[in-house]
Amino acid sequence: MPPLSLADFRRARFVTSASRLAECPADEGAEVAFAGRSNAGKSSCINVLTDNRHLARTSKTPGRTQLINFFAIDYDARQRLVDLPGYGYAKVSHATKDEWQLHLEDYLRRRETLRGLVLLMDIRHPLKEFDCNMLDWAKNTGLPVHCVLTKADKLNRGPAQQELFKVRKLLAPWGDKTSVQLFSSLSKQGTEELAAVLDGWLAI
Repeated sequence: MPPLSLADFRRARFVTSASRLAECPADEGAEVAFAGRSNAGKSSCINVLTDNRHLARTSKTPGRTQLINFFAIDYDARQRLVDLPGYGYAKVSHATKDEWQLHLEDYLRRRETLRGLVLLMDIRHPLKEFDCNMLDWAKNTGLPVHCVLTKADKLNRGPAQQELFKVRKLLAPWGDKTSVQLFSSLSKQGTEELAAVLDGWLAI
C-alpha cells in the first residue's frame, strides 16, 4: 500500500464504540491505539491529526471517554485509529473504573491487529505512574510505543526541547521500541511527525 499522508488521515471516520473486546470490529487489518491520562489531550490530538475537531469526543471535563472508539482511515476500515478510555479523573464509582480497566487490559492483551501504542503525556507532567505502567506492559509484550508530549505550546521552545531530551533519556530503560516527540493541538506542531510514525505501523 502507498504511504499514508495527512490527506489520508483527514478522511478518517467514526466506525463504532465498544465497551468490551467482544464488541470491537473484526480483528483484521491494522490499528493503532491512543492512550493517556484523562487530561493529556488525547482526543484533541486525534482531532488535529484528522483535521476534524468533531471526530473524537473532547470535553472540558476530563474522563468523558468511557468507551473504546474506532475510527477508520481507509474505505474498508482495515486501517484504524483507536481512542482508548482516559485514565484518572472520571467522576464515576471505583467499581466502574475497575471495569473500564479490565476491558482496557483485555483489549491491549488480546487484540491481534494492534500494531503500536501512542502514549500521550502532558509535557509539564510526563511519565506518571499510569504512563510507566503502560510502558512496562508494552515492553513485556514487545509492542512499540510512541510517546507524544502534548501541550508543547505551554512551554517556550528552549524549555520544551529540554523536556523532550529529558524524557527521551528517561525512556532508555524501556528499550529501542519507544520513541518520543513534541506535539501541540493548538499550533499543530508535530502533526506530520506523528503521521509518519503511524504510517509505518499501519502498513498492511
